[in-house]
Amino acid sequence: MFTKKNKRSLMYWSLEMLVLATLIFVLSKINFLFQPIGTFFSTLFIPVLIAGFLFYVLNPIVLFMTKRLHIKRILAIAIVFLLLIAALVLIIMTVIPSLINQIAQLASNIPNFMSDVEDWATKLAKSEMFKKFDLMGELEKLNISYGTIIQRFLSGLSSSLGSIFSTVASATIIILTAPFILFYMLKDGDKIVPNVEKVFSKKRGAQIAELMGQMNQTLANYISGQVIECLFVGTFTFLGYLILGVDYAFLFGVIAGLTNLIPYLGPYLGLMPAVFVTIFNEPFKALLCCVVVLIVQQLDGNIIYPNVIGKTLKIHPLTIIIVLLVAGNLAGLLGIFLGVPFYAICRTVIIFVIKIIKETKKGPLEIDT
Repeated sequence: MFTKKNKRSLMYWSLEMLVLATLIFVLSKINFLFQPIGTFFSTLFIPVLIAGFLFYVLNPIVLFMTKRLHIKRILAIAIVFLLLIAALVLIIMTVIPSLINQIAQLASNIPNFMSDVEDWATKLAKSEMFKKFDLMGELEKLNISYGTIIQRFLSGLSSSLGSIFSTVASATIIILTAPFILFYMLKDGDKIVPNVEKVFSKKRGAQIAELMGQMNQTLANYISGQVIECLFVGTFTFLGYLILGVDYAFLFGVIAGLTNLIPYLGPYLGLMPAVFVTIFNEPFKALLCCVVVLIVQQLDGNIIYPNVIGKTLKIHPLTIIIVLLVAGNLAGLLGIFLGVPFYAICRTVIIFVIKIIKETKKGPLEIDT
């Protein structure tokens, strides 16, 4: 039989669950009231994300100018903006045309690649292993002719014109708003912690300031480390492909650098285009591409990552894989990119809160000793 205390506890938790279920039900019925708030935050999310990324990349330069060169902060920000604009103009005038040129060449050579795939499939179908399996018949059933591919592409393009215009409008808003957000982040970013600290008591404010400092350091190290990693991997992969004589080496190097943002899976995703282009015509060159990526990843994993990211995050590889799977399932590609830094921030907060709780339980006498 239940004691009076157990009955009271059971009644309390039953009431709590009933209140929670009622609250969820009511909120699900009035979600239209929260839709404007959700639209507001979703509209600002990408500009704030881009501005935040650039803030952590450019803020060290601003701090160097203000503290070492004794330049006023506004002037330092203006110089950084001019450097950023110059870098963007340089990228638009040099990098983008090269990428577009190589993408156009790759697109024009797709029929040749498809022909190589068909020749390879024909040879494979005639081999002893696949004599009992009608490989060519199965390929014909798939109906992957060039005309079908183009027709499907055009039909998909026509049906998605509305989303294309919506994307262009969103991109315009991002281009216009992100620089303003970035400017005020660089201008007033150092005032956030002191202003938050004033809201709380002296002791609690110091603790929150310490927590915000740790979160800021975690994000700064992760983002700057990822930039260094991507530049390193992209540059040396491009040079390796260039030495091997791989077509579209610059394009594949850029892809390798960008996909390196995805932990563990990124190198394999970045390798796939180079292997696909070479394996059906020059299998040995495809193998050499794998060797190049292996060497670059070894250098990155043993030199770059431990020094610029690993010492700060200290996240187990299995944890990262689980985070990627969950974040990718919840938020797609954006979740894959943001899952690890979000987990790192949450981990920093939890560790700090546990530390504060332990210090509070010890009492002031033990802390002083």
